Amino acid sequence: MKEIKAYIKRHKLTEVTLALQKVERLTGLTVVDVLGFGRGRAKDQGERIIDDLVSYLPLVKIEIVCMDDLVDELVSIIEKTAHTGLRGDGKIYVCNVEAAVRISTGERGEAAV
Repeated sequence: MKEIKAYIKRHKLTEVTLALQKVERLTGLTVVDVLGFGRGRAKDQGERIIDDLVSYLPLVKIEIVCMDDLVDELVSIIEKTAHTGLRGDGKIYVCNVEAAVRISTGERGEAAV
């Protein structure tokens, strides 16, 4: 099992979610409002110091736990639908999931996803 964490611009959330919902084997996803900043492009604007919340960018984090064979398809969908071509389009991370437990039934492992 894998966990996909995608940080995208808020205005792309509906488009990304609608595209992901077309994947039959997708069992669900979680969306969280987050604030963040990146250092990769700050050099263009000189040194930037983050000292308060005003300096952070509003983003949305999408979390998906899925079977290994779905990862490439889901990442591709997120990458294509979240893309604007502008700075700050976001990032996608894929991590291993060691265990999963469905609280309501006690199912464990892939059956819990």
